[in-house]
Amino acid sequence: MTLILNTWIFEKDVQNGTSQVDLVDRVRKLGADGIEVRREYFKNFDSELDGVAKAAAADHLIVNYSVPDVVFEDDGSINPKLGQYFEEGQKMGISKIKFNTGHFDNYRGNLAADFAKFPLAAIKMNVENDQTPVSGTPDAIYTFLEAAREAGLNSIGYVYDLGNWAFTGFDAVEAAKKLAPFCDYIHLKNSMLDAEGNMTTTADLSKGMFNWQIIVSYLPKDVQFALEFPMDNDELIASQIKLFNDAQN
Repeated sequence: MTLILNTWIFEKDVQNGTSQVDLVDRVRKLGADGIEVRREYFKNFDSELDGVAKAAAADHLIVNYSVPDVVFEDDGSINPKLGQYFEEGQKMGISKIKFNTGHFDNYRGNLAADFAKFPLAAIKMNVENDQTPVSGTPDAIYTFLEAAREAGLNSIGYVYDLGNWAFTGFDAVEAAKKLAPFCDYIHLKNSMLDAEGNMTTTADLSKGMFNWQIIVSYLPKDVQFALEFPMDNDELIASQIKLFNDAQN
């Protein structure tokens, strides 16, 4: 199994000034296969994109790119920034780029023609179930991905984000069954109610409302997995990597 570490894991360090460039070697030392960098964590794109590319190449790590933006604007038009995001990804040598779907329900264009300008042969584009009513429902994601398949856009796939189903209230197992044919990447995190009754992401995959091992059994096995939840130290991160690896044996 290929295991990626999303840099949300290091949220505390990033808030204290650690660059994602510096996190690349740390990910290698923790024994993961790759790093998923988050666009909102970059401070200086000119230097850091190149820095991530060089560090990842030196460490032989996969690089994925998480972009907190939509594919389709409110009026259904394609986000004019997508080309820029792909260019940023190319500078880092990424294998996957992840967006939220947005308002595909208002789209009236030709998918094959509109996406021909993006480097989909080199970079796998994925959409994720987020925590919104627009992009976080199984039906909305299925509708877009089915249309993409019909348009011959087989390089557009799906990131199954386990923890986010807790925030939208949809059945995580049923969503896995429905979206499995499109699944290319799995984000692992768990969720639970805190003392105030608010839904929160846990710091331990084995704690929370989801039995992650049962749920991923409904999803493809030959895809990348990512741990994506904040952890306070490398010992905890290592324990979660072990938890994941042990479950594969």
